[in-house]
Amino acid sequence: MKIICIGRNYRAHAGELHRDTGLAADTTEPIWFLKPDTAMLRNNDPFYIPAFSREVHYECELVVKVNRVGRAIEERFAHRYYDEVGVGIDFTARDLQRRAIAGGLPWEAAKAFDYSAAIPPHFVPLAEVGGDVQNLRFALSVNGEVRQKGDTADMLFSVDHIIAAVSQYITLRMGDLIYTGTPAGVGPVAPGDCLRATLEGRELLNFDIR
Repeated sequence: MKIICIGRNYRAHAGELHRDTGLAADTTEPIWFLKPDTAMLRNNDPFYIPAFSREVHYECELVVKVNRVGRAIEERFAHRYYDEVGVGIDFTARDLQRRAIAGGLPWEAAKAFDYSAAIPPHFVPLAEVGGDVQNLRFALSVNGEVRQKGDTADMLFSVDHIIAAVSQYITLRMGDLIYTGTPAGVGPVAPGDCLRATLEGRELLNFDIR
């Protein structure tokens, strides 16, 4: 099982990332990177801020679970490769990311560290939330204050386009998770924070930062 993460898939977040790190905001094809299975934070367990970072940010995202094996998938058939969705948090060591970008280095240390990918205890059948993956709303609250709101209609690259693009390079397998990008509003976490994420009003994540 692997975790595939899409970067800069909401224009407003691409802009804030550019301001924060200097990373170019415009893209013509999906940008993606991988997290290992050791990055999974399950069952609403608490997230412990790692000692190697002084600035870990939350990034709430729609997560799509792959339901069959596929390679070089045509976009028109991509909808056959998922039927469950959820919300997740891509934790990012922003200070390490800035350093990597400045040096032209890979981002793994900033993105792929242990427990950096919060996943919900269960995924929701897409049919139960309307059936249209490009018409879903999700939100993240920190200590009861809404920090991020996302609408998948605002994605620069649709879920089906992402699946088609990524599968040209790597085989998708059953159980793989695709983090589809985060909207604007990312920010740092601190010990004592409580993060709560919803999808179409359903609470899927609720855990503490330590």
